[in-house]
Amino acid sequence: MTAPTTDAPGYGGLGLYVGDIHNHCGISYGHGPVEDAYANARLQLDFASVTGHGWWHDLPERTPELASLVDYHTEGFARLADRWEHVQEVTAAAHEDGRFVTFQSFEWHSLAYGDHCVYFDGPRGEIIRAGSLEELRGRLRALAAEGVRTWALPHHIGYGTGRRGINWDAYTEEFAPVVEMMSMHGCAESDEAPRTYLHTMGPRDTTGTAVHGLRLGHRFGLIGSTDHHSAFPGSHGHGRLAVWAPELTRRAVWDAIEQRRTYAITGDRILLAASVNGAPMGAGTVSADRRRIRVTVQGRDALDHVEVVRNGVPIHRLSRPELLGAAVRSAAFDGTLGFAVGWGKRETPVHWDVVLRVEGGELLDVQPRLRGSETVAPAAAEPASYRPSDWRRTGPGELRLRTVTEGNPNTATDATQGFSLAVSGDDRTRLTAVVNGVETSYAVGELREGPRTGFTGGFVSGAFRFDRAVPARELTAELDLVDERPGGDGDFYHVRVRQLNDQWAWSSPTWVGRAGDGGRAGGSGGGAGAGRAAGTGRDGAAGPAGASCRRAG
Repeated sequence: MTAPTTDAPGYGGLGLYVGDIHNHCGISYGHGPVEDAYANARLQLDFASVTGHGWWHDLPERTPELASLVDYHTEGFARLADRWEHVQEVTAAAHEDGRFVTFQSFEWHSLAYGDHCVYFDGPRGEIIRAGSLEELRGRLRALAAEGVRTWALPHHIGYGTGRRGINWDAYTEEFAPVVEMMSMHGCAESDEAPRTYLHTMGPRDTTGTAVHGLRLGHRFGLIGSTDHHSAFPGSHGHGRLAVWAPELTRRAVWDAIEQRRTYAITGDRILLAASVNGAPMGAGTVSADRRRIRVTVQGRDALDHVEVVRNGVPIHRLSRPELLGAAVRSAAFDGTLGFAVGWGKRETPVHWDVVLRVEGGELLDVQPRLRGSETVAPAAAEPASYRPSDWRRTGPGELRLRTVTEGNPNTATDATQGFSLAVSGDDRTRLTAVVNGVETSYAVGELREGPRTGFTGGFVSGAFRFDRAVPARELTAELDLVDERPGGDGDFYHVRVRQLNDQWAWSSPTWVGRAGDGGRAGGSGGGAGAGRAAGTGRDGAAGPAGASCRRAG
């Protein structure tokens, strides 16, 4: 598949690739073989790293109350140590430049410093049982002297200091060019972000959010990963990492992350390119009182809004009425069709054999929306396989999916399996689904009016859904703004996007002035602090006299 590209400023020669570099399976504490994990990753990702739980230097003392928790972790660490050579062999075998990229990694826990995932720029590495974050970095420096590139990236940062969330006092860019902001734990963009923290570890703390760290003057990019525990990297909806890279190779993906050309997505492959005075996400630009902000978005479902955020506060929103504008409906259709299977009784397996055909039109692109089991805690019995789904293109306008669903575990968790299809045609173009031998078909003209559903049997049986046909005018957005900011050195900008199906994207920031060449802002004088010194209100929400944001003319 050819990677999507854009002619947006700062993105020339780059393609969009999507992966998940933090997820788990039965190699430590989790479920399923590492072989299943990489097989599942290849169903819908371009790159992946399957992460083993490796060490916890300040694990709480084993008291009667905490015995099960301590044993759970220590047994997982021992399991990874026993299987480490095998894990490295599987990681190496799964890699193929140009088709699918892998990295070796392990997770290092810490109450004091926050959890970090440690990565190696190849298929092999070592489990570092460091007793502090500085000791961990010391070993990474020694590896760097041997020519081995590494990272130690903070994740589930929002729990805050002392609770396995990020400790900004201990943070440095040295081995952390990006931080994991979105995962199954929730979203830690800010205290107002969607996907709040609901894990047993506790709620989200504002001091653990990305915006708080950026306002302190730190420079880092934003990524998402699933932190899935049942051998399904990229499980749709939990978090993924999008990178802008010149090619799909281990070195190109590593360099893109190192240079912060990254953004976090929840699941859908939303194309997002943002620049400030020509500098792309993750980069810095020189001091300027006048900032031209350009944003390109290509969604996979109807866009709800696109927001430009300065110093953590929205300064411009392109909302749905503006996105729709005065466009006139045409019989021609270029857009997306969606299809999903699932629902039914909870914990009651439904096996699906689905053939999807686009008739009277062209199937341009297929994006899976596949999910793995939500099992995290120890299970009484393990299934024979952790590969719930398989799919393939069976013709120019056809694909086949075989999968199993067990209903949605609750009314807030989506456990369906499905696809987003990019299609070109007209109102007479049809999407036909042969579901377990029974054919159902709808024309684009019918699906423009809204979704259609069907069932495998009677009440509360497994169900399927044809999503609303979404034309291109509802999927795309272009912003071209000028932000007048006299004396606003140190400002940082990022963009967030929401689709109507509640899939999100958040760009890495772009910085203006004060080491705007791409280095870290100088201590507390950078970031939002510089904006406040220039006369801004709450965290840069209002600029000095004369500051404004307007469309570029």
